[in-house]
Amino acid sequence: MGRLRSKTIQVSTYEYVLNYLEKAAKIIDLDPNVLKILKEPRKVTMVNLPIQMDDGSFQVFTGYRVQHSIVRGPGKGGVRYHPGVNLDEVKSLAAWMTWKCAVLGIPFGGAKGGITCDPKKMSPHELERLTRRYVSDLMGVLGPEKDIPAPDVNTNEQTMAWMMDTYCMNTGQYTSSIVTGKPVVLGGSRGRHAATGNGVGLSVREAANMLGMDLSKCTVAIQGFGNVGSFSALSLVSLGAKVIAVSDVNGALRNKKGLDVEALIKYTKENNGSIVGFPGAEEFDPQKLLRCKCDILIPAALENVITAKNAGSIKAKIIGEGANGPTTPDADEILFQNGVTVIPDILCNAGGVTVSYFEWVQDRMGYFWSEEDVNHRLEEHMVRAFNDVRRVAREHQCSLRMASYVLAVKRVSDVLLMRGVYA
Repeated sequence: MGRLRSKTIQVSTYEYVLNYLEKAAKIIDLDPNVLKILKEPRKVTMVNLPIQMDDGSFQVFTGYRVQHSIVRGPGKGGVRYHPGVNLDEVKSLAAWMTWKCAVLGIPFGGAKGGITCDPKKMSPHELERLTRRYVSDLMGVLGPEKDIPAPDVNTNEQTMAWMMDTYCMNTGQYTSSIVTGKPVVLGGSRGRHAATGNGVGLSVREAANMLGMDLSKCTVAIQGFGNVGSFSALSLVSLGAKVIAVSDVNGALRNKKGLDVEALIKYTKENNGSIVGFPGAEEFDPQKLLRCKCDILIPAALENVITAKNAGSIKAKIIGEGANGPTTPDADEILFQNGVTVIPDILCNAGGVTVSYFEWVQDRMGYFWSEEDVNHRLEEHMVRAFNDVRRVAREHQCSLRMASYVLAVKRVSDVLLMRGVYA
C-alpha cells in the first residue's frame, strides 16, 4: 500500500491511542486494573539483523514485532519497511489492530511489525535476505496460532511469499496460514488486493445512507492514490459517486466534471506510480486537497494530516479514513462539533484485515472461495460492524470514532475478564 508519511510528529502517536482508550474506558466504567493491562502491549520484540549487501559489505537493520493483545485470538498485523519505522509507531499500529479486529468481530488480536530500512535503495536480493533473517529471528513469536503477518508499507505479495517459505523451511512443514496477503497460487485469497479500498467504499455508502445523502450526487476528494486510495476511488465510482480530486506524493489533480479513475490507475502503472501529467485534469497544490469543496473526503495517505489548524476549514460532510491515524484527537473534536461525520480508521479501513481473516480461514480449511463470495462476505462484515458502531453512538450520544473505541474496548475487556489473568 503506497502512502505518504509525516516528517514531524509533535506528539507520540501512541499517546493518541491511549487518549481514545482512556475516554472509552471512562464511558463504560472499565475496571482500572483492566485498563492498566490494555494500555501496555503484551509483548515487544526488537531484533538486530546483520545482512550482507550485494557489494559484500554488512549492514545491521533494526526490526520490530509488537503484540498488543492476543486475548481474542492470535496477533494479526502487517509488516512495513521504511526508514521512519520506530517502536512508538509499531506499538500504535498494533493497538489499532486490536481495536480494529474487535470492531469487526474478527477472532484476532492486534500485532504489527516493521524494519527500519530504505527499500528503495535495496536490491530484490538484499530485501529477500533481510526478510528471511527477520522471520528466522522471530520464529518463536510468529505462527498461525500465535501471530500472523501481512503486507503493509513497502511490502507486498512477494515479501509474504518469502516469509511463508522461510517459516516452512524452519519448521519442515507446509504452513500457508502463517501469513496473509500472499499470491493466490500460494494460498492467498481472491479479492484481498482491493479489500481495504472496497471496505472504505462500503463504509462511506453506509454513512451516506445514515445521513440521507444520495451518493450519485456526491463528489469525492482522495488524499493518497496508492492501493487504498485507488481502490477506494473505484469502489465509490461503482456506487455512483464522482471523484473530482486526488493527490499523491508527487502532486494533485482535479476535474470538477469527474476524473476517469480507471484511466488514471492505468496511467499511474505506466508512470512509476505517479499521477502527475495525467491528461484531462488540472494540476493544483496538494496542500489544498483537504480543504477542497467536496461531499466526501478520503485521507488515504498521511498520519496526522487533519489537525486543529485545518479541521475548521474542511468542507466535506463525510470523512472516510482510509489511512491509519490521519486525524488528531483535537481535530476530531472540532469536526464533531462542526457536524462532520468521520468514519474512523478502525472501522473504515478494516476491509483489509477482514479479508486477511478470510484468507487465514481458507488456508486452514484447504478450500478457497470465489472473489464474488469473498466480496459478499466482506460486505456482510462491514455493514454489520457499521451498524454496531452506529447503535453505540446513539446509545452514548458520541461520535462514530468514540463509539468504535467503546465497542472495541468492551469486547476485548469482556474476553479478558472471562479468561482471567494468568498468574
